[in-house]
Amino acid sequence: MSGAVLGIDIVAVFFLALLVLYRYADFRKQHRLVIVATLLAWYLCFLIVIILPLDVTTTIYRQCKVDSSKVSPTAASNSTKAFIVSNINSSHSDPNSQLPQECFKPWSYIPDGILPVFWRVVYWTSQFLTWILLPFMQSYARSGDFSITGKIKTALIENAIYYGTYLLIFGALLIYVAVHPGLRLDWYQLQTIGITAANTWGLFLLVLLLGYGLVELPRSYWKAAQRGHLLAKAQFKAAKLMTEKVDAEETLEDVMEEVRKLNDTVKYNHPLRKFVDTILRKCPTEYQERMGRNMDDYEDFDENTNSYPSERSLVKLHKQVIYAVQRHQRTQVQWRMLLEQAFYLEDVAKNQTSSSQQFVPAFQSTEPRGWFTHYIYTPRVEWYWECVLRAWCYRGLALLLAAFSVVVVWSECTFFSTRPVLSLFAIFISLAESTYNYLHIQMACFISISFLSICIYWTVFRIRVFNYYYLAAHHQTDAYSLLFSGMLFCRLTPPLCLNFLGLIHMDSVISHQVREQTAYTSIMGSMKVISFIADGFYIYYPMLVLILCIATYFSLGSRCLNLLGFQQFIGDNEMTSDLVDEGKELIKRERRKRQRQEEGGDNTVWKERYGNQNTEPVRNRSHCDAPDSSLAPARVSRDRSTKYASSTLQDTDCTELLQEPDSMDFNADSFTDSGTEQGAELGRYQPTGRYLSMSRSRIFDDV
Repeated sequence: MSGAVLGIDIVAVFFLALLVLYRYADFRKQHRLVIVATLLAWYLCFLIVIILPLDVTTTIYRQCKVDSSKVSPTAASNSTKAFIVSNINSSHSDPNSQLPQECFKPWSYIPDGILPVFWRVVYWTSQFLTWILLPFMQSYARSGDFSITGKIKTALIENAIYYGTYLLIFGALLIYVAVHPGLRLDWYQLQTIGITAANTWGLFLLVLLLGYGLVELPRSYWKAAQRGHLLAKAQFKAAKLMTEKVDAEETLEDVMEEVRKLNDTVKYNHPLRKFVDTILRKCPTEYQERMGRNMDDYEDFDENTNSYPSERSLVKLHKQVIYAVQRHQRTQVQWRMLLEQAFYLEDVAKNQTSSSQQFVPAFQSTEPRGWFTHYIYTPRVEWYWECVLRAWCYRGLALLLAAFSVVVVWSECTFFSTRPVLSLFAIFISLAESTYNYLHIQMACFISISFLSICIYWTVFRIRVFNYYYLAAHHQTDAYSLLFSGMLFCRLTPPLCLNFLGLIHMDSVISHQVREQTAYTSIMGSMKVISFIADGFYIYYPMLVLILCIATYFSLGSRCLNLLGFQQFIGDNEMTSDLVDEGKELIKRERRKRQRQEEGGDNTVWKERYGNQNTEPVRNRSHCDAPDSSLAPARVSRDRSTKYASSTLQDTDCTELLQEPDSMDFNADSFTDSGTEQGAELGRYQPTGRYLSMSRSRIFDDV
């Protein structure tokens, strides 16, 4: 049974990691090495979190056997001896019949010798990934060089500073051990120093992320129960995303202009022509067709001409093309997903006052109805869930998560106290251990470490470092961000597990008790080698989580970023209100465009699902209703002077409204998903001659 449990956990965690990675990565376009490396990093980290409770229950069972073996018949009382004898007689042929009955094997017991080997393989593989392989692959993937040697050189140079931070900590600890009179430097201590340096580096970041997640995770679910808040936030995101979307399109146009000039300059027999072809293969298909080579291109180049680019400039342009194309594709998909979310939130707000108690969306779904939607999640069920039950469920979940957060903060600030025991995690585990209720022990450990992991990993998925690191859903995360997330997971998980073992007093460095150690802590070595870290930093630094939770509760970080010019969603901020109003207008415009498309489409799917319900007020209303029409005269003058305005305006107020620009001085209609087709109408690139075929977007295919 024990082997089956371990095997089931290993397989289940693999599919969990694969499912999460599928949400963020594009398996068809990403290079297989990137997918495999990221999947392995996520899988190993998730595996550590899931298997650690099994290690705890196995350790408690081994401690029970040790305590039972120390019971001396001569020193025990008559009652104790009679109790032990009765248990032995009742054991019959059990192999552990010499032990008291309380020391029965847990259902998840893992035989001796398996876990130490398992942890060594998992831990050292994850450390190899996070400190050597993934950083190198990260720089290699973003490099614009055209040869393997050039990519390797660029990767090593970019990681020099990165590796230096770890080597600085390792070197300082090495000097401390070398000059300490009571310590002797050997291989075991070198290994312990390396592990301590890695855990110290990870603990710095762990406390920062944990302090944010403990507050923001419950608060996000509490606010998710407020439909008005969600809609305002979606409108705020729409204004920000439109700015980023326009900037991404302009950047792509500028980069494609450079590629076009390069394509016209470098002739077919130029030595750098193969590099130009590599750059062209990374461009979108429509741009490749517009930049096809004509017959005039087949002429010899002049070696004495100085107008030809250098290889270094091609490397720089290649890197810009990779970045611009990825960013453009990501913003396009995110804009479509955000519009769907905003439309749905508006539909929920409208359906809350519906007397028919059936959810009627404004737009028909283009996807075919499945059996779940047809038989279970019907419009009536959808109405009850979205308009009645969902808010209460989210509030209840938010309160539950908030209670867990309070327990974590209290335990982080008190887990160093062993007499009396103040850590609530240690109290729960101790109560279950006193009765050897292994199921309760394992459930308590699993829930506790899972909550800590969710708070940290949830924060990792929400972090955005400008446009360099950004985990975007709907398969829009680039290779650089995927690899960086794998590095973060591998660095955060080991100190997280050590911190959890300290919270439940299963680490002798924290509890100062002589007892059996878990197999996980056995691979870490004796942290007493560096006493000022084991007895000081590991114990008192996690207390900072209280300060970080207070700062997160009052949104001090968001307010500081807002003052620096990075717009954040803050309810009592004037800039936030302006962006919300701007996003509201953008969403209204996109809704009108969608309504015009729906009016010209087939309503078969709509009628099949909703029958003959009267949806005229929602879908087929006039576009020139009074509230919208009143906005048109105030915007006509700006429409004529804006940069991206249409060349001609219609005479009616309705048409003026449909062509109105938003408050950011551009016409959003010019930046739809068919914006590249508009570029063809403007005559910027004209297809001539034969075209280059578009290969799969890979990272390592150009060497």
